[in-house]
Amino acid sequence: MDNLTHSLIGAAIGQAGLKRRTGLAMPALIIGANLPDVDASCFLWLDGTEHLGFRRGITHGPPAMVLLPLVLAALLWGYDRWQTGRGTRPEGRLPVRFGWLYLLALIGCLSHPLFDWFNNYGIRLLEPFSSRWFYGDTLFIIDIWVLAMLGLGIWQSRRRERGGAGRPARPARAALLVLAAYIGLNLTLTEVSADLARMREPYPVTVVSQPVPAAFWRREILWRSADRHGAYDWSLFGGASGIDTSGKPTNMADARIAAWARGNPGAEAFLFWSRMPVATVGPKGILLTDQRFAQSPARSGFTVTLKPKP
Repeated sequence: MDNLTHSLIGAAIGQAGLKRRTGLAMPALIIGANLPDVDASCFLWLDGTEHLGFRRGITHGPPAMVLLPLVLAALLWGYDRWQTGRGTRPEGRLPVRFGWLYLLALIGCLSHPLFDWFNNYGIRLLEPFSSRWFYGDTLFIIDIWVLAMLGLGIWQSRRRERGGAGRPARPARAALLVLAAYIGLNLTLTEVSADLARMREPYPVTVVSQPVPAAFWRREILWRSADRHGAYDWSLFGGASGIDTSGKPTNMADARIAAWARGNPGAEAFLFWSRMPVATVGPKGILLTDQRFAQSPARSGFTVTLKPKP
């Protein structure tokens, strides 16, 4: 998910009551919820599509889920000690308990791969033990309904705190419960629409039912047979529409793809990451794209052109 969503998840968990367990609880939760994205620093040394083979991997796997919260907790604990030594520690801050600080940082970090799994980009949850990609296909990468319910819950919770009203954690808890129900609904819609697609022509071997912006009741159905691919729309209220059973060729059987991609870091990273690759042969080479992002405004960041080796 986007980093605003990750931040709001951490903040909502804190507002639900956990922030009262230790000083600096909110930074532990919010920073922890974003910390696995430290792998975005790869853009400083990787070119083109090379980042596709690196992102959402090692910093999202089991060892990172143990070590990153430990580093964060140590830094926050050290920051509190540093402020104490300088005499600048806020008087209203709760005592900092390292055990709770680590636990909250861990909760924040664990929320990150969970919500990354909910979208269709993919995440390698088991790195470095396995490089398998996992996909939830449940939420669009920026879901306005998730942002709205979390933002409202946090705002109402903070408003109760400032006004001295009772049970300030209740709105945040309600927002998290509604979020859980919303995720469950979307997961069900994804599974149902994918199952229906498998049972109708062209009886594809692979189906991806991916969410679309804002309209959570709709899905874009991407299908593949052995050598062809296609897409159509599905809605909870209108069923399937725009089905083209003939599809288009994927061209992925072209022997030149493997030969030209070998030794090309960007192409190798793309093929490692791609879930539904499609090749388009043109005068300038072979363009590789992925069905999932064929209509995305950012699709240029998910393509690579293969050319004959000199």
